[in-house]
Amino acid sequence: MALETTAGSDLIQVVALLGAAVIAVPIFRRAGLGSILGYLAAGVVIGPFGLKIFSESETILHIAELGVVMFLFIIGLEMQPSRLWGLRREIFGLGALQVGFCALLLTSVGWLGGFPVVQSFVAGVGFVLTSTAVVMQTLEERGELGSPNGQRIVSILLLEDLAIVPLLALVAFLAPGGEHTSLSERMTGIGIGVAAIAALVVAGRYLLNPLFRVLADSRAREVMTAAALLVVLGSALVMQLSGLSMAMGAFLAGVLLSESTFRHQLEADIEPFRGILLGLFFLAVGMSLDLRVVADHWMLIAVYVLAYMAMKAIGIYAVARFLRTSHRAALERAVVMAQGGEFAFVLYSAAAAVGLIDSEANAMLTAIIILSMVLTPLAIIALRWFTPRDEQSLDGVDVADGLTGSVLIIGFGRFGQIASQPLILRGVDVSIIDNDVEMIQAAADFGFKIYYGDGTRLDILHAAGVGNARAVLVCVDKPEVAVRITQLVKAEFPLVTVLARAYDRGTALQLIHAGVDYQLRETFESALVFGGSTLEALGVDPEVVAEVVEDVRRRDAARLDTQITGDLRDGRNFLKGNIATPVPAPVAPPRRPGQPLNAETASVLTKQVPEN
Repeated sequence: MALETTAGSDLIQVVALLGAAVIAVPIFRRAGLGSILGYLAAGVVIGPFGLKIFSESETILHIAELGVVMFLFIIGLEMQPSRLWGLRREIFGLGALQVGFCALLLTSVGWLGGFPVVQSFVAGVGFVLTSTAVVMQTLEERGELGSPNGQRIVSILLLEDLAIVPLLALVAFLAPGGEHTSLSERMTGIGIGVAAIAALVVAGRYLLNPLFRVLADSRAREVMTAAALLVVLGSALVMQLSGLSMAMGAFLAGVLLSESTFRHQLEADIEPFRGILLGLFFLAVGMSLDLRVVADHWMLIAVYVLAYMAMKAIGIYAVARFLRTSHRAALERAVVMAQGGEFAFVLYSAAAAVGLIDSEANAMLTAIIILSMVLTPLAIIALRWFTPRDEQSLDGVDVADGLTGSVLIIGFGRFGQIASQPLILRGVDVSIIDNDVEMIQAAADFGFKIYYGDGTRLDILHAAGVGNARAVLVCVDKPEVAVRITQLVKAEFPLVTVLARAYDRGTALQLIHAGVDYQLRETFESALVFGGSTLEALGVDPEVVAEVVEDVRRRDAARLDTQITGDLRDGRNFLKGNIATPVPAPVAPPRRPGQPLNAETASVLTKQVPEN
């Protein structure tokens, strides 16, 4: 009976965890506050100081740290050794400079507040260790992991993960009696750490690929998943037993497997566990917030949360600007990384265990870290609201003025670049404008002269010489912009021939109604060539292929004409770029090579729902 009660209680807790996440996260994301804040709030509600469904959040937090471990493993899979080597200056230069400078600033905050230097140092360096989980989740949600600023932030986080090792050793040294630790003991600890890293590198280099090859040959999917989990957790365990961080072990294992042929399979196997455990981590962090300590010392905690976040942000911004990072990138980095992190819990626990800080100070510092993590999504939202976007610098870029080309190309992306080549080879006098400064500068390196200009502005069109041009090519990638430019040109310069790139059929119809002289859906012709090549690869005679492709092209034009006249039921909705009522595309009956299209096949092709 007792066993059944325990099992039922455990099931209630599992349901509570999943239910809290399912309810809170969508609400917070819909409100624009992000999933992290939703998890944290849900953890507070179901924790010891909310509904009391959980009483020992430390146990859950210990398990949930595996989410951070798996997250770093997946990040490691994206970091090939060559790419990591390319970031060595950011990791050991930028990272070390930021950690050292911020540690000095944050230590001074505690010291100026009247606390002893050692305690101020422990509190300060703990807050220096940014939350890998919060920052990585934020960068992933914003799609900035691969951006230059995102890569620099990742480099700093890696250095901070490495810094936990000497910081833990320093805490042991600063402890009462710690200075009497023998040199041989310290050297033994360092040797064990180095040996563990070397063993992991050797195993990853020579054992993991053969292991996964054998498992792949067995064609047992669940065994591959188990092996992936074994690699992640085994690497984390080796690092932990050697005195290093679990996250560093997982990251190192990911890097070693980043060039493996099984990389994508491993990522797919780990991803579900990573997502669930990372959410569980944030829930556990929310549960760990001791509201009694916050209530008893709310003023002191509030002051130090704001002081630590402000001072750390100032330090990050100063280092970034010192290294010639742009104002906006430096400001974003400062706000995103201004919080404390999960490794601070480890450092504070170690400091409390050796007597550097008492249990109340540990609880207060933990509350400060958690509250800083809670405030980070709000600070990012505030930054987005109150900081205007950087204006593009036009240094070295000529603005469109007095152009006289007989053909004006608006937009010089992948489509415009290809479209311009036949004209240039034929010797046509071409003028090109674009509003992407980076692209203009990159094109200049290849000998193209591109002028800066926004095609949706009438004054720019005049300056670009539309009035004297024989043709205007609208090659921009945004459908609404292409339609707007076409409408403007045809309204102000009705005699100029306008040829436009259409994103899809809906855009094509809008362009036609705007008066365009010629439009081409950007994927239509390439898809026809692709389909024709497929028929040839299947052994169909090239002449028959050409006939089929031309027949598809002709029937597509007929459908477009029908839509223009509004005969199709949903024609008006295509003008808005969407379909009101989805209609399943019928399947044409099989047809032998060279066989003429019969009435049934022609009917199917005519009724097919256009999507491109």
